[in-house]
Amino acid sequence: MTSPRIATLHWPDVPSYPPVFPVFLPFSGCPERCVFCAQDMQTGYAPRQTADALAEAARLLSERAEQALSAPELAFYGGTFTALPSAAFAACLEFARTARRRGLISGLRCSTRPDCLAPDRLAALRDAGCGCVELGVQSFADSALRQSRRGYDGLTAQAACTTVRTAGMRAGVQLMPGMPGSRPEDFLEDVRLALELGAACLRFYPCLVLEGTELATLWRAGRFEPWTLETVLEVLAEAFELAQRAGVPVIRMGLAPEAGLNDGVLAGPRHPALGARVQARCLWRRVARCLEEMRATGQAAADEPVELVLPRRLQGMYRGHAGELAARWAALGMADIRFHEEREEIRLERRTSHDVTATPHERF
Repeated sequence: MTSPRIATLHWPDVPSYPPVFPVFLPFSGCPERCVFCAQDMQTGYAPRQTADALAEAARLLSERAEQALSAPELAFYGGTFTALPSAAFAACLEFARTARRRGLISGLRCSTRPDCLAPDRLAALRDAGCGCVELGVQSFADSALRQSRRGYDGLTAQAACTTVRTAGMRAGVQLMPGMPGSRPEDFLEDVRLALELGAACLRFYPCLVLEGTELATLWRAGRFEPWTLETVLEVLAEAFELAQRAGVPVIRMGLAPEAGLNDGVLAGPRHPALGARVQARCLWRRVARCLEEMRATGQAAADEPVELVLPRRLQGMYRGHAGELAARWAALGMADIRFHEEREEIRLERRTSHDVTATPHERF
């Protein structure tokens, strides 16, 4: 008997991570200010002394422990951590060591610039228990880096990924689609390169025009136009697929909704469900491409009714935000959709199949 299954796709389950406890140090250690940067709006914190940030962190971590919450991973974000003044850098690492000994945190990570990786600082991070250094690469393209006044070139950014890994830590890579001088094809090449360089995780922060930045001045003068939301959704869907196929998690898409950020965004591709919308488009892309290949190779006839069988955890994803992808799914010409309880397997099956673990749900 011919198997009803035409093709199987793999949709990785969401990895389980400890909660992250961020300590924001806006602008701290930064050698210059990039044209798009407004860390006070992006983090919800005004520039502050390191001692004040650590005192607040100590209080909040103690409160977490009193509530018997799981120990989080401590993360130093918002500035250039490895370029902090020596005393501040040492205080942060001592704070991390003490918090870990007391069981208040499970580990440590930080973010920094690719051109601020002095060997002694990396060694100190590793010795303090840092597992991951997130590199604010933004792009590997020289033109984009130059126009955004990042202060380093693409080769420096590439070398940074290797440097962090050689020092014994994982390298995360933060990329900024839509930054000045960057085209969609440049961003996708950035993603491919980050994966080739061994990125352990990725973050995608679409470029926004924020009040108080040089980019806002350029935008008002008509010298910069941000990418449209539609462009970002489509490009990020392809980028997410590249990362998914490589087995590398994308741990953030878009800025977190900090207080005051809404009022500070002048223009740019922003949406509260950005990540969910991207993943929904990625799901459609993968199924559509697979179905096209099956029909092109004769594994499924052009007019043959085909069922889509999805893991139930993807039930809210396939139509997209507010049903925006319903027409795309309908255009594929599939008979209907069913759901099953497996976590990671997507199946395309002939219409005559029956699966006792899946219940009919909806016809397109």
